Amino acid sequence: MKTPIVTPAAGAAYHSGVADVETRAYAKVTRRLVPFLMLCYLGAYLDRVNVGFAKLQMLSDLQWSDTVYGLGAGVFFIGYFLFEVPSNMILHRFGARRWLARIMITWAMISASFAFVSSPTMFYVLRFLLGVAEAGFAPGVILYITYWFPSARRAKVMGMFFMAIPLASIVGAPLSGWIMEAFAGVHGLRGWQWLFALEAIPSLVLGIAILFYLDDSIAGAKWLSPEEKAVLQRNIAAENDGKVAHQTVRDFLADRRLWLLTGIYFCIVMGQYGLTFWLPTIVRNAGATGLWEVGMLAAIPYGVALVCLPLVGRNSDRTRARRLHCGVPMLAAAAALFALPFTDGIGTALALLSVAAAGALCGTSQFWALPTAFLGGMTAAAGIATINCIANLAGFFSPSLVGWLNDFTGKQGAGLMLTSGMLLLGACLIVLLPKQAVDR
Repeated sequence: MKTPIVTPAAGAAYHSGVADVETRAYAKVTRRLVPFLMLCYLGAYLDRVNVGFAKLQMLSDLQWSDTVYGLGAGVFFIGYFLFEVPSNMILHRFGARRWLARIMITWAMISASFAFVSSPTMFYVLRFLLGVAEAGFAPGVILYITYWFPSARRAKVMGMFFMAIPLASIVGAPLSGWIMEAFAGVHGLRGWQWLFALEAIPSLVLGIAILFYLDDSIAGAKWLSPEEKAVLQRNIAAENDGKVAHQTVRDFLADRRLWLLTGIYFCIVMGQYGLTFWLPTIVRNAGATGLWEVGMLAAIPYGVALVCLPLVGRNSDRTRARRLHCGVPMLAAAAALFALPFTDGIGTALALLSVAAAGALCGTSQFWALPTAFLGGMTAAAGIATINCIANLAGFFSPSLVGWLNDFTGKQGAGLMLTSGMLLLGACLIVLLPKQAVDR
């Protein structure tokens, strides 16, 4: 039997056909998964940070100081730290669908319980439990994305996913202000109590929806054709062949890149939450009056970030300059936060807050293109969770230290200087990452 002759034209047609299948498959995956995961993270972030708006009434009603609020806001991340790595390992072993649903349903119930908080101790306990409940969601979704998208396509997807953070603030800021004003006194409850109760409902509904909507893997996706599944699985398998998979815990812990990445993300989180938990207060102190006005104006910086996130992600995938696309936004955010205490007027404050929000959030989204470029398998599950859980301790230190510095100095600028300095340090640490490992 003669071997068939494959002409150049036939070969070109074959590769063109494969490329068409690949393009169609990734378009399907993006449409199916990314908007839904964004919606889930929007609910997560809303429940995590609505305490920043509740603070505007809560502190005066309960006679608490900024220090009490800052410690309570930060205690969330202690629970997050303790349970995040086990959570991601469970997700990798048993599947994302059931585990992500468990996370969302649990935290929705705990978030609603904040409506009945009456003492600092109760506040601290509930914030800790909220961290325990939510542990694993963000790193779990990041890990889940690596099951579907190779490194070359991941920065854009990460940018789209992290658009949920500014969306949560764009939707949540005016919504929170409106709830606190419109529902004040209804059935004898204060506005901040209704805020916690009502904003927990979306997370509960979405948690139930996950059970019916998500697939654990490419193989289980009935909405993909066999050809599309084959192309996606081939791409993921090819990429995993070149990734690090540590054989022992000792090898894992000895990887210096892991700890460098943890340090970088610690600095990013310090900046992000230093801004998130105090932005409504900064806007009010800059001259905004009334909760509705504070909510509307506080949404503006996140609107700017919403525009920047997909643009930076798309350009990162095009150039593969991962370090640059993470570090430069962090430097911009550091400069804006440093300048903020030296300015007057709501317009200037909003302009600088917009630069800070866009820079911090772009730095957050582009950071996750770095470790996922070279970690694979169970190492990726453990690595993503380890980086995220340790770095998210900054979520404890950031609001706690900012609150303490503000009380100690009597000036809002002290906390902003700390936040700016941490972002600057993180941007400098990025230079130490080996280019050949992460710029892929």
